[in-house]
Amino acid sequence: MNDEKNLDLKVRTRKFALRIIRLYKALPNSVEAQIIGKQISRSGTSVGAQYREGTRARSTAEFISKIEIAC
Repeated sequence: MNDEKNLDLKVRTRKFALRIIRLYKALPNSVEAQIIGKQISRSGTSVGAQYREGTRARSTAEFISKIEIAC
């Protein structure tokens, strides 16, 4: 059961990152849109990376600490 939850969250964070990338591509080429888009891209795609880092934690306390940063 726990592995199913981990896989589900891994898949969901990946899909979220891909949606963020598609959003960034759909923005107009204005300077303002590109500035905002780059920030959205960085913050939206970092969730998956931070979750992946949390799953590699050595203890439950370390896992919680790393996941709190992702939220």
